[in-house]
This record gives sequence, C-alpha cells and structure tokens, in this order.
Amino acid sequence: MSESRIEAPIMVQTEVTFDGRGFLLAQDQDVTDLRRRIEAATQTSGAFVDLVVVGNRKLSVLITPHSHVTITEATVPFDSRDTGDLDSPFGGYWDVL
Repeated sequence: MSESRIEAPIMVQTEVTFDGRGFLLAQDQDVTDLRRRIEAATQTSGAFVDLVVVGNRKLSVLITPHSHVTITEATVPFDSRDTGDLDSPFGGYWDVL
C-alpha cells in the first residue's frame, strides 16, 4: 500500500546581511537589481539603498565602500502574507493596527 504525501507549498527566502545584521527580503524583491544597487553604492563615498523586508516594511541601508554585505537563500514554507506590499505590513506591532 502506497502512502500519499501532500507537499506543503514552499518559497525561496533571501537574507541580506549588512555589517552583521540580517534582514529577510520580501518576496517581490529583485535580488539582481539589489546587488547592482549595492555594488553601485560602494563606488561612492556612501549611498542609501532601499529595499522591502519580510513584514512588508521599507528599509534603507547606508552602504559605503567599507560595508560588508552577504546574500543567502533558503527554501522555507510558503507565507501568503509576504507580498512586499508596503500598505499591508505584518509582524510585530503592525498586526494590531
């Protein structure tokens, strides 16, 4: 007798670490474009790079030629709230608004 298995939906979650502090990107973030903007900012004396993180929150990070940035990806269970919509934040105190 074969056992049927229901596969849970999954998604790829990207974490960006800026000088040791990690942030999970919202699903709609273009990682290739983010890399390009980070690389461009390192060519200046410093520039802010904007992105949207899980929780649909906007984050601005000051990138300098001395910034240390890593980007990693992991497969995680699907979260339908993770849309990148800044008008629909979730998590923490945003859920009580």
